[in-house]
Amino acid sequence: MTTMRGTLFIVAAPSGAGKSSIVNACLARDPNICLSISFTSRAPRPGERHAEHYHFIDAAQFKQMVADGDFFEHALVHGDWKGTAKQSVEPQLASGKDVLLEIDWQGAQQVQKQVPDAVSIFILPPSRDALEQRMRARGQDSEETIQRRLAAAREEMSHYDEFDYVIVNEDFATAVAEMGAIFVASRLRRPLQQARHEGLIAALLDEAGSA
Repeated sequence: MTTMRGTLFIVAAPSGAGKSSIVNACLARDPNICLSISFTSRAPRPGERHAEHYHFIDAAQFKQMVADGDFFEHALVHGDWKGTAKQSVEPQLASGKDVLLEIDWQGAQQVQKQVPDAVSIFILPPSRDALEQRMRARGQDSEETIQRRLAAAREEMSHYDEFDYVIVNEDFATAVAEMGAIFVASRLRRPLQQARHEGLIAALLDEAGSA
């Protein structure tokens, strides 16, 4: 039996929209999907661990990986490089595992060109005030960094219409449920179900079996 290729999910949002919290909650509930750990040239924030939150490397290492063609997608985000290595995605998809990319809109554009059947999701905050409050609540960034992220947020959010689905993160539990529903619905798409249940469909449509 041929292994069904997994689905690639793309999730993007402006900083402070709650993307990581929603993604982590969904991953904890859904054993059929795994998170691709991105590479970044920025330093770890308090509480972040190498190979768990990101693969932390310096800018020179990152640029060498770019030169070697190691990245599925990469972009300069808020002054730091971020990217998804091919080895973090392709083996899992080939084995039938769904893979989630938690990336920005620039990376999403690159992935969508390479994988047209990827399923993309954009998360919006309920208001601009809520976005700023969430950024400040983390207590990890300087005022200069917060202002830079706020300035970038409007540009990031203007790309929402490039995605298949949009979730407004006003109520966390609702947002998690909505993302989970997208995962389920995507797996029930007709081409995937047709391939999974080829034998069943053939049997159901077999005229001889109805005699």
